[in-house]
Amino acid sequence: MAKKGSLSISSENIFPIIKKWVYSDHDIFFREMVSNGCDAITKLKKLDMMGEYQLPDDYKPQIRVVVSPEDKTLKFIDDGLGMTEDEVEEYITQIAFSGATEFLEKYKDKTSEDDMIGHFGLGFYSAFMVADEVHIDTLSYKEGAKPVHWVSDGGTEYEMSEGDKEGVGTEITLFLNEDSLQFANEYRAREVLEKYCSFMPVPIYLEKANAEQEYETIDEADLKEDDVVVERIHEEAKMEEKENENGEKEMVEVSPAKDKVKINKRPVPLNDTTPLWTKHPNECSKEDYIDFYRKVFMDYKEPLFWIHLNMDYPFNLKGILYFPKINTEYDSVEGTIKLYNNQVFIADNIKEVIPEFLMVLKGVIDCPDLPLNVSRSALQNDGFVNKIADYISKKVADKLSGMCKTDKESYEKYWDDISPFIKFGCLKDEKFCDKMTDYILFKNIDHKYLTLKECVENNGGKLEDKKAEKPEGDNAENKEQTTIYYVTDEQQQSQYINMFRAQGQDAVILSHNIDSPFITQLEQRNPELKFQRIDADVNASSKEEVSEEEKEAFQKTTDELVALFRKELGNENLEVKVEKIKDESVAAMITLSEESRRMQDMMKMYGMAGMDPSMFGTTGTLVLNANHPLVQYVQAHKDEENTGIFCKQLYDLAMLAHKPLSPEEMTAFVQRSNEIMLKLAK
Repeated sequence: MAKKGSLSISSENIFPIIKKWVYSDHDIFFREMVSNGCDAITKLKKLDMMGEYQLPDDYKPQIRVVVSPEDKTLKFIDDGLGMTEDEVEEYITQIAFSGATEFLEKYKDKTSEDDMIGHFGLGFYSAFMVADEVHIDTLSYKEGAKPVHWVSDGGTEYEMSEGDKEGVGTEITLFLNEDSLQFANEYRAREVLEKYCSFMPVPIYLEKANAEQEYETIDEADLKEDDVVVERIHEEAKMEEKENENGEKEMVEVSPAKDKVKINKRPVPLNDTTPLWTKHPNECSKEDYIDFYRKVFMDYKEPLFWIHLNMDYPFNLKGILYFPKINTEYDSVEGTIKLYNNQVFIADNIKEVIPEFLMVLKGVIDCPDLPLNVSRSALQNDGFVNKIADYISKKVADKLSGMCKTDKESYEKYWDDISPFIKFGCLKDEKFCDKMTDYILFKNIDHKYLTLKECVENNGGKLEDKKAEKPEGDNAENKEQTTIYYVTDEQQQSQYINMFRAQGQDAVILSHNIDSPFITQLEQRNPELKFQRIDADVNASSKEEVSEEEKEAFQKTTDELVALFRKELGNENLEVKVEKIKDESVAAMITLSEESRRMQDMMKMYGMAGMDPSMFGTTGTLVLNANHPLVQYVQAHKDEENTGIFCKQLYDLAMLAHKPLSPEEMTAFVQRSNEIMLKLAK
């Protein structure tokens, strides 16, 4: 006789909440139904291990998802431990262990913010997001158990009676509402199952009800016991006519005779029950990691390298993190971290568990210990989550430092791609910075990679040991600084680079936006260091000293040239210096002090690029080479007709080697160049 009753929770309250989920994770009920089936199978296998139940010798656990567009139904069938009538009463009608009344009271005002499916026993009820009616047919593993049939239309009433299910397990049938008929479509169901269930620990099979039987042909040697044989086929050997060594034609066997069989097509599970992250790193090859990356992230490019996480204490965490190859000009620099809980997909891009500077990574993290709220889809941002982020940060630092020590060649190959994110990490995370400082690389003007220590030593300095006691008082302030010269644009600053090379000096290339704040932080952490761009001043080794005998005459030359260039360029405030530069190929150059340049960078950063740089003394200094014939000519012919053209051309040439000219300046420069060539032609 059928048993009728009311759900032990106020259903007029619970079901509107369930219906509201349709506006967030509309398809999440697939995950809940399948993961419930996985749990039932896992529990049955544990009972077998404990000797409380004996599984059949041919037991092959599986979950079947059957779509029926004609009947507008969706079935989830498992061969887990099933339920008795009392258990259906407890787990289904009473919303077991959910603390339902307290749950409703606590979360009634948050339904617009958070999904309500998950830890509180409400997973099954997610079916009512898409179904007008739900049937449960179940048979418990317990000896003497009778099958149970349970029906509810999502209202306040349910009906339970003896069913007719024969095998142990549970079958849930969803009679889909008109708005959710898409889920009875085989391709849509496959898409959702691949989204949520790709790595669940039990094989999942998708079937279409009343579908025509499909067949496949295999070698007879590959035939398995449970294959249904339809037809046996003998294939004769294939022969082809070919020429032999003597040029004669003869028939040659190119494919031997084979015995084949036509069988009912074998079902193929949708999921991988032992994903790569569940294995030990020693079991995984390079090809395994790359194949997994391409399968999960649909990225045709190979990742640079990866980190396999495997931690049991103080929390359980497994996963694989990939450093992707990024073209920052076109690609998004934000990666994707997929979060799993015991191989059950939870969410994409869980920012709380990944340090901000590692958001470029792509990867999977499986952490059964993660504190989830009732939705299984949002993390509580607590100390535990912060510990996970710290652990990941440490593992990345360990991987990078280890690679630098043991495989420097590969590390250098990756450096240009990963350096912006590592430097960002140093800015954001002091612990990470402490671990990585010795493994930050700097590419010099000869494209050789140097550590910070090597850069300092190449400039005659010594990097302070951070573990040693720091000097205090006057000793700290008066400590001699080592200057490291740098380049931001090899092409634009090629003239200065050539001067450095000529004097046997070195500089490092810092061309990324992150480099400006990064070197500022390095200077703060290492007071004995000073970074200076190579065009900040004329280096002492690049110029000649003026002798005592020459000083008076040199000062006169300087005064005349300063006055002349200010007059011809129409700028009385123009900063002009005259130096005896050793490289006689350089007639004039522009220098801009490091302080002024950083002020300009700061102005750009804060959207002040339109302000007049002269307000901060940041227009640059024109340096004239007294050793160059053109400068000497201008000074000797300062009152002649063409002197003004020479002055303007020298200034623009110097500025071109310093930074791009404005459109108006470039137009004037081209016209003037043509004018000079015409004068030469005449």
